[in-house]
Amino acid sequence: STVSRALRGMPEIHIDTRNAVMRLAEELDYQPNQLAKNLAKSRTRTIGVILPNLSYYYFSAMLNSIEESALQAGYSVLVCQTNESYLREITNIQNLMRSQVEGFIISLSRDTDKYEHVERLARKNIPLVLFDRYADGIDASKVIVDNQAAACKATEHLIENGCQRIGFLAGPPQLLLSNQRVMGYREALAKHGLPINDQYVVHCDYTQENTIMQTLTLMSHPQPPDGVVMISDRVAYPAMYAMSQKGLRIPDDVAVVSFNNEPVSAFFSPALCSISQPIQEMGTETVRLLLKQLDATEDSPASRETRIMDTHLSIRASSLRSAVR
Repeated sequence: STVSRALRGMPEIHIDTRNAVMRLAEELDYQPNQLAKNLAKSRTRTIGVILPNLSYYYFSAMLNSIEESALQAGYSVLVCQTNESYLREITNIQNLMRSQVEGFIISLSRDTDKYEHVERLARKNIPLVLFDRYADGIDASKVIVDNQAAACKATEHLIENGCQRIGFLAGPPQLLLSNQRVMGYREALAKHGLPINDQYVVHCDYTQENTIMQTLTLMSHPQPPDGVVMISDRVAYPAMYAMSQKGLRIPDDVAVVSFNNEPVSAFFSPALCSISQPIQEMGTETVRLLLKQLDATEDSPASRETRIMDTHLSIRASSLRSAVR
């Protein structure tokens, strides 16, 4: 106990004793055990982050931003991937709880259609922020974009470039983010007096094989779309490959616009028109909202907040039908 107090510079330890302890600590290259210190204070200064898949550009870029912001605030990050599995998402939460993380940052998996495991965190007032993929019924802070408005903008861009039969290659039917984008797509069609054809909306599970199959189904329609909005760039790449294998020229025969604006999109042939999201700012804001909860007290609790970030349409050759005619 005397050594501990000396190392902490406590005034009740005589200066000679303190100096002797410090000299020996330096000789032995002693480093304090931060984990033990934090556990003694019931703090681990660790955040649990659960993502669908780090092979997706969006999530790996978000993690970079989250980790940088957390480190600047003195927190470390434990990362788990669900690989789009609902059961694995539950297991990840349980494992991170056993690791005594102080809060959670979560983007829901593709297969998650029940939310009790996440709602339980909210009910227990465990600091929690959802981003990108979320569910309306979960009482938690969120960092998202206006998916409906962004999809409306993307669809209107195709209309402005001469498309009259516009399709949508969506994600799984249970995914709120995908459904919001479909709503924006339909909003744009109605706004411009174009027919809404349910056969022009097909759903994929994000895998390349299924995406190719659904794209071929969509483009085999008796009157195939002359423009398609894609749920994400990750889906757009195999979809555009399927279109080319079917002999379709992009954008001459079918114009394409997508989401996420991955770096490779600008170098794809043709370059992919895509909605970009402010990933760096979203990661920073996600950590800010979590820290606000971590710093809250019973006398000054943190309120649930939803931050809706702006998007931007990066126009490229894949959508510019009028430019090639």
